[in-house]
Amino acid sequence: MKLGVLRTTDREILPMSKKVIGKLAGLGFEVLIERPEEVVQWELTLFGGTDYYVDKATILEQSDVLLSIGYQDVQTKAKYWLGEFQPFNFPEVEEKLKSLDLVAMSMDMIPRISRAQSMDVLSSMASIAGYKAVLEAANQLPQYFPMMITAAGSIRPAKVLVVGAGVAGLQAVATAKRLGAIIEAFDTRTAVKEEVESLGGKFVEVEGARDESSSGGYAVEQTEEYKQKQQEVLAKRAGDADVIITTAQLRGRPAPKIISQAIIESMKPGSVIVDLAASTGGNTVFTENNATVVKHGVTIIGNSNLSDTMPLTASELYANNVFNYLELIIKEQDIVLNMEDEIIKSATIS
Repeated sequence: MKLGVLRTTDREILPMSKKVIGKLAGLGFEVLIERPEEVVQWELTLFGGTDYYVDKATILEQSDVLLSIGYQDVQTKAKYWLGEFQPFNFPEVEEKLKSLDLVAMSMDMIPRISRAQSMDVLSSMASIAGYKAVLEAANQLPQYFPMMITAAGSIRPAKVLVVGAGVAGLQAVATAKRLGAIIEAFDTRTAVKEEVESLGGKFVEVEGARDESSSGGYAVEQTEEYKQKQQEVLAKRAGDADVIITTAQLRGRPAPKIISQAIIESMKPGSVIVDLAASTGGNTVFTENNATVVKHGVTIIGNSNLSDTMPLTASELYANNVFNYLELIIKEQDIVLNMEDEIIKSATIS
């Protein structure tokens, strides 16, 4: 079988690596990769050269399986297409896939259960985003992160508030701790308290959150009463924070506006907010996707694809997630979809 890797226009990363190409050969796959307009150095490291590159037309004509990050309008003879189609956010894409004579499987629909962790591309990318969010904040912040004692005097450590202690948030806590900051973290899920504390952060708890045990690991919409309590608690913390990193998203809905104008106005001039929910509207009232703005003296960075700023690592992790999923559905060098399997059933959208 031939597996063709298509590039996604607005994404830097590729869901393949030389290591995974070798492992896929053992499953009976020959891998073809869409040739770039210009070869960048990290891709040479990722693939060990340009031997796998072919033109896009060849991939669409010869591939049995297509692989991409996102969707694009194409005509193909492939019978399967594996990607990150986000049907909750883009229902029109699901309809377009259904019009094609193929089976479409969406990696972002894989359930967040223990057995599927090795296939969870969202968690892989979120981990990188949480790490880079702290580095972006440190780059913009006009002061040290760690406490510094110098001949000229002592410098206090920066205070970081992380809103949302999922994969990205926990990585942000860990990274900020390594840089020497004082960290507080807030989440509606009290179950993550121990994880936050184990990484060196202080957990900020707001009572009365709705239960999320049946949400597949994603946040859920909270009551107005809870949101009011949340605003009061966050307002007290934000005034002391030098950096706020927000990660809260609702599946298939706009991101909750957790950081209000009043909260931003209470922050010190020169403070920084990094909003990882920018692509779905953002967690602050001023967030602009793929842009950095300054409001009331606070720098607000809106970027939901920070993982793409580390394309080599992101591609390697994504490729590993893809291989683990393909290994699940390949039986004797043929694709077999067991729709009784929760992972396969959830991922198959067409």
